[in-house]
Amino acid sequence: MQILTPLKPLAERVRPQSVDDMIGQQHLLAPGAPVYQAIQSKNIPSMIFWGPPGVGKTTLARIIGNELGLNFYYLSAIQAGVAEVRKVIEEAKKIGKVLLFLDEIHRFNKSQQDALLGAVENGTIVLIGATTENPSFEVNNALLSRSQVYVLNELSKDELLGLMAQAIAKDDYLKQFNIQLKESELLIQHSEGDGRKLLNLLELLVSQASDQTEIIITNDFVGKILQKKTTKYDKGGEEHYNVISAFIKSIRGSDPNAAVYWLARMLSGGESVEFIARRMLILSSEDIGNANPNALLIASNCFDAVHKIGMPESRIILSQCAIYLATSVKSNASYMAINEAMEVVNKTGNLAIPLHLRNAPTKLMKELNYGKDYAYAHVYENNFVELEFMPDNLIGRKFYEPGNNARELEQRNFLKARWKGKYGY
Repeated sequence: MQILTPLKPLAERVRPQSVDDMIGQQHLLAPGAPVYQAIQSKNIPSMIFWGPPGVGKTTLARIIGNELGLNFYYLSAIQAGVAEVRKVIEEAKKIGKVLLFLDEIHRFNKSQQDALLGAVENGTIVLIGATTENPSFEVNNALLSRSQVYVLNELSKDELLGLMAQAIAKDDYLKQFNIQLKESELLIQHSEGDGRKLLNLLELLVSQASDQTEIIITNDFVGKILQKKTTKYDKGGEEHYNVISAFIKSIRGSDPNAAVYWLARMLSGGESVEFIARRMLILSSEDIGNANPNALLIASNCFDAVHKIGMPESRIILSQCAIYLATSVKSNASYMAINEAMEVVNKTGNLAIPLHLRNAPTKLMKELNYGKDYAYAHVYENNFVELEFMPDNLIGRKFYEPGNNARELEQRNFLKARWKGKYGY
């Protein structure tokens, strides 16, 4: 049997040409959904498509161009610049409105994005920008205000299976084989919600068995071909911030199992062990504080240890620390106290320091009553004497509210015994 070899990648060969053929993103494309309605009304605003790779951003832009009968121009912000944008704008002035699809729009800097504003504003072009990064951070406000932002989601398991079935049924190259999908779990796992990756993997599997007319896809077959799954983790992008956020929130929420999972995600993605340890060091004070002072010591030792050791052994130390912090009693009382105090300082400025608290290293200062009437606590019973330590305008103002845990209840009782009702203790 002579096998015909295709010239284009499978994802390009089976790219949908109409809304009806497109799989996924039904929150935008189902009847009544916003993009569907815009296509039906032939009134397409400039748009920003925000979503992970391989979910249909380019495909949807092409479909919109087809549906509206607009000339479609594709530019990649990785390779193109203002000169290429201006060429498209000049062309649009000659032939009428065009659709400009700018892939990776977040790669354009502010001045490059500004070059689009006039043409978008007067309708010379319909701009569709695609980005994997949060447009709130990566697209300037002027362009955002002139565009609708739509979020495209990772494809679900059922959508990925539908995409694969569609490709097998439609592609001439694949139709040369009897492809049977016996097991799909590992293939779906490797795809990570990315339709393009799924189709690339399917084509790779077929090419590895192209000497056979019948290709049976099983988890074992997929595992042998792909060997090792790569973890999606962008240390400089949104995924970085989302995963560390999930990690910290899991510890704060006292879930050691979730904490260890997110820790593993970061380590598998090559995250800096010092970065992870530093965040736990902050958490130990912000979310645990005096409810368990040992947490800060554990986290500090963890930071020192991973700095000295590095991977792969640091994973054990990080795991130990994460589990300890997750299973520790929690209190954000110190965090709340300093935040409130900082807010008061910002509002009230530099209030006068009471004279009895001031330093008096010179004769003149002493003559001005600096330090007068200050009482040294250690010469009194229980090392305590009641003095006023606040500025006059803040007498009685409380910032620290001990948490409801054994250690901070001890602190509350300590303060109550000495201040006898002051500050509400």
